Amino acid sequence: ATASTWSEDDVRGALAQAARASGDEVLVAERRAAVAMVLRLSDAPEVLLMRRAERAGDPWSGQVSCPGGRHEPSDPDLLHTARRETHEELGVDLGRDARALGQLAPIQAMGRGKIIPMTVTPFVFVATAPIRPSPSAEATHAFWLPLAAAARGELDDTFVYAHLDPPLTLPCWRYQGEQVWGLTYKMVYTLLESLGAVGPIV
Repeated sequence: ATASTWSEDDVRGALAQAARASGDEVLVAERRAAVAMVLRLSDAPEVLLMRRAERAGDPWSGQVSCPGGRHEPSDPDLLHTARRETHEELGVDLGRDARALGQLAPIQAMGRGKIIPMTVTPFVFVATAPIRPSPSAEATHAFWLPLAAAARGELDDTFVYAHLDPPLTLPCWRYQGEQVWGLTYKMVYTLLESLGAVGPIV
């Protein structure tokens, strides 16, 4: 299926196949986090993203991200973490308004050009009701990124990360004044790759 005609079954099947392909690869880290990749598939497919508020001590302060955060001892599992954080950051109840389709492999967290002792597991959801984000103090706003346009390369650009010497030039998507790069770019690109919409990331 092309990016403009994905069904819920397409996504669920692609995630299951990707899980089988990754096999028993395990990333071990001191801390674990989870994010929610919330999709709208009814028309052109989109993923829900947000801009993080500027916060001291947040390695991803001010960046575009999926809603999510650190696993807490009270969370029964990482899927619960993804749901809880999405509700805290955007006021979206994924237990009520979305269905979990699967997950991507955990990714090593990076921040400010350095490895962070944390893995981030992306959980993929499909909206089953209208999603109306109401950002908390943790986010400035939320928006929907068109996945077909990203897959076709229409949003491709580069982002210069100036915090390193020499500065690092990274792939990104630009959309409505937002720049999607780094960990979020990698996670969304990995979803597109699992669906056969793009080639391997380089």
